[in-house]
Amino acid sequence: MESTLEHARPATKQKFFYGWYIVGVGFLANVASAFSLASTMSVFLKPLTADLGVSRGVFSLLRSGEGLIAAFLAPLIGTLMDRYGGRWLMVFGAIIAGLGYIVLSYVDNFWQFSAVRLSLITVGDSFMGYIVINLAIAHWFSRKRGRALALTSMGIGFAKVGMPVLAASLIVWLGWRQTWLVFGLITFVLVVGPALLIVRRSPEDMGLKPDGALSAASTHDSSRSTKNPSISQPTSQDDVEWTRNEALRTQAFWLLVVTFGISSVGVTGLNLHVFPYVNDLGHPPVVAATVMSVIASMQLASPIAWGVLAERIDARFAATLRFVVQGIGLALAIMTDNLFCLYAGFFLYGIGLGGNMVLPDILWANYFGRRSLGKVRGLGLLISQAVAAMGPPFFGFLFDLTGDYDLSFVLFGAALMTSAFLSLMLRPPLKRSV
Repeated sequence: MESTLEHARPATKQKFFYGWYIVGVGFLANVASAFSLASTMSVFLKPLTADLGVSRGVFSLLRSGEGLIAAFLAPLIGTLMDRYGGRWLMVFGAIIAGLGYIVLSYVDNFWQFSAVRLSLITVGDSFMGYIVINLAIAHWFSRKRGRALALTSMGIGFAKVGMPVLAASLIVWLGWRQTWLVFGLITFVLVVGPALLIVRRSPEDMGLKPDGALSAASTHDSSRSTKNPSISQPTSQDDVEWTRNEALRTQAFWLLVVTFGISSVGVTGLNLHVFPYVNDLGHPPVVAATVMSVIASMQLASPIAWGVLAERIDARFAATLRFVVQGIGLALAIMTDNLFCLYAGFFLYGIGLGGNMVLPDILWANYFGRRSLGKVRGLGLLISQAVAAMGPPFFGFLFDLTGDYDLSFVLFGAALMTSAFLSLMLRPPLKRSV
């Protein structure tokens, strides 16, 4: 009788799923990671190139070097994430990156600046940033993966909203060297303690299932979802395990890499050069800073909408829409130097860019599951980030050659439309039985 009653009881859930605490830590880590982004470096570009005596093209090569190092670290970090989780990786990364920012305040020339950025900051940010955060979230969520990734990614948008004005103001008040010192101290505060105290490897380690269901509830929900197809389910089985060689033999792997890789060339290039681009049009630095804040505001506001949309429709269609919106915004922003069009265009561009914060990771996790996501995603990032690393010098040297950014933006627009088309071709991979 007792057994019958136990089975008759409704499945129980925790009042507040622990995974949302992981989301909170990821949000803070993304705020700290924004200190190393190209959009932040864009504010430093003019004073740094003037003080250190380098051209924009040469300076842009630094961002490529950082991107390549991060790309080659991605498979290692992905494998470590599969084995150990993100707790100690984030603590280690935050300490290294924070020390790197502090050391930047003491450099005297470009080679010293480059050495610190390419070693301490790039390595540290790789271990505490994007790949570690998103892989951790993918392990804790399945049905609600879209909104969880969106909430975490809003940390970058939140930082970017105030970063241009904050960085520009600190540079005026303290100089660019002391501004890096401030960033280093903030990194310690935002990441080290929260990651150490809160981050855990997976829900199973705490007797839970993804999204907060206990084991019994998970079975109940799974049965109910089978009977009611309107309940959102992941695109693929989360428990399927892939080797790297198996993933490399799938069309889905290469389409995901190419689709998001070629568009990232333009994203990384524009992120570094948008501030000087607006400034070169004749607008004052405060306008350039507010343009960057408009883009960042949409990156802050739009990811949750993209995440929820990807839970309700096929994520590849959401990705297609994202590229189209981003392309329309870019075209509007560069077709004239009119201030209204500039703001309106980058407003739309930012909405599309917000989709990039969540949609790639939703597709990778839905297609390749949780058990081997680190190694597969890390391998994909090795390739796509290596391609994206070409963006900053591509924009920089084209500027040195032509004297403006027009050709760079036109090619970026073409890449966005190509990615929109490729998104429609995405299909979940099928693992062949042995």
